[in-house]
Amino acid sequence: MISAAHHQPATDLAHAFSRSIVGFFPMLLVLALAHWFGPLLTHELPQSLSGLRVWGPAMVLFLSITLALTFNRGRMVFASLSLAGAYFMYQLQLVHVDAFALRTVFAAMCIFVPLNLATLSLLHERGVFTLYGARRAFAIALQVALTAWIVIAERTAVVDGVYDLVHSLPLPSSPIPPVALLLMVLAAMVTAFRALRTRSALDVGLTGALAAFALACHSVGKPALFSMYVGAAAGVLAVAVLQDTFRLAFRDELTGLPSRRALNERMLALGHHYAIAMVDVDHFKRFNDTHGHELGDHVLRMVAAKLERVGAGRAYRFGGEEFAIVFPGKHMREVWPHLEALREQISAHHLTLRAPERDPAKQGRPGERPPVSVGVTVSIGLAERGERLTTPADVLVAADGALYRAKHKGRNRISL
Repeated sequence: MISAAHHQPATDLAHAFSRSIVGFFPMLLVLALAHWFGPLLTHELPQSLSGLRVWGPAMVLFLSITLALTFNRGRMVFASLSLAGAYFMYQLQLVHVDAFALRTVFAAMCIFVPLNLATLSLLHERGVFTLYGARRAFAIALQVALTAWIVIAERTAVVDGVYDLVHSLPLPSSPIPPVALLLMVLAAMVTAFRALRTRSALDVGLTGALAAFALACHSVGKPALFSMYVGAAAGVLAVAVLQDTFRLAFRDELTGLPSRRALNERMLALGHHYAIAMVDVDHFKRFNDTHGHELGDHVLRMVAAKLERVGAGRAYRFGGEEFAIVFPGKHMREVWPHLEALREQISAHHLTLRAPERDPAKQGRPGERPPVSVGVTVSIGLAERGERLTTPADVLVAADGALYRAKHKGRNRISL
């Protein structure tokens, strides 16, 4: 078995980090809107709109659950159910105005919801109507039952213990119990780390939902504001499901690049001046047969990462080891230097291959083969719109023909 090891340049890491940050923008937008419009709900609303304070967030929660069920996103279903359980238990206690019940329900939601969201961020997607889904649903139901039992049995000692635990720590002033506040911080670190690592819209959604729920708990003294932030948490989850669905439709799962379907739509919107490049990994089949599909996938991801940063262009996964780059508003002479730099960067990137570990007693024996460094190259075909090539499809076919000319001339080169 052969493994790959290489040191990623600092620029690659910076680019990956910037991509991760961009993924947080929809979440931040929802939270900003909630923060901006939330105070408006603390004022008197017209009689006809007063029900929005309670049923508005309920409708968003219902939408979030419905979307997650429709697209079989189990983690989002159970995250939304966790928020819904906390929200409706809180509203129920507000109606009955029982001080002990309110105190108990509030402590429970401050502990269980962050715990659930952080746990879901660490779990794999397992669907809804499965054994895994049943276990997750049972865990949420058990939390609700435990909270109800504490209220009905009037276990005041348990609730007092939760509020008094780690009370002496120098924490910010908040109605949230100190132990729950610490748990929220820990859960936020877990979900944010997962979101930055996976760059998954669903993991970003869990992070945003946790942030909104923390704001809701901090605003518990203002029921309208509490409702607004819970609604924002559900809204973040709904947006995350839609983003993830879009990714599945228009993103290639292996490389993260836009897919051929996205390329087809982009070509319909091109203007009068553009160039298209076709890029193919040289001898990829032989590389796959020699070193295995796992390393072949690694090569495709590496090439895609380089393509994604090509100047003035947008890269797409065309199929197999073939990629397309669209340069809107550009001529061939303008994009040639960018493609040449791309070709050189890929050819300069080497993978270190090493044999699998053997019996420790046999390690270091004379004659053992040292690690081998191998590289890959790409061939590129380039074409632009002109008098003869008048449609994007014509330019794409011409670029593909130029690509095969580059291969016939010896590979690792650009051809027109």
